[in-house]
Amino acid sequence: MHIRALEENDLIHIHELNNKLNVMAYWFEEPYESLSELKSLYQKHIYDETERRFVIIKDGQFAGVIELVEIDYIHRNCEIQVIVKEEFQGEGLAQEAMAKGINYAFQILNLHKVFLYVDTENEGAVHIYKKLGFKIEGTMIEQFYMRGDYKDCYFMGLFKRDWKHDYM
Repeated sequence: MHIRALEENDLIHIHELNNKLNVMAYWFEEPYESLSELKSLYQKHIYDETERRFVIIKDGQFAGVIELVEIDYIHRNCEIQVIVKEEFQGEGLAQEAMAKGINYAFQILNLHKVFLYVDTENEGAVHIYKKLGFKIEGTMIEQFYMRGDYKDCYFMGLFKRDWKHDYM
């Protein structure tokens, strides 16, 4: 498994993920984005220094996406997000991709902290994030609206000084 920069020809795969309600619910984002809208966003953000988007490749196939967003060069932090396609879930790709993304944030961008938001009921994801060293810093009550209900989420953070891995 490896990651590489998102290219325009990858957008068809991102479009597929963005149009799955059960996938986008865990990103707390609205599903059903058109391909033309996605291409427009890609063109708008291609030179945006506050984002780094990577695709996850497994055996030559698109397996998901890992993103560093809201990169703040003054406070030296960013949010990290991962989506793994359903057919690749359960293979450890999310954890490995997260590790590579975290390493990029700390070793390449020299950030101080990486953070994320996760549904308090998503025990599998919370377990993976804790294994990587993330700590729950707080619970945000009814922070996200998903499938007709407001959901609580954890705000989890990881500091560079606590990062024990070297994945590249």
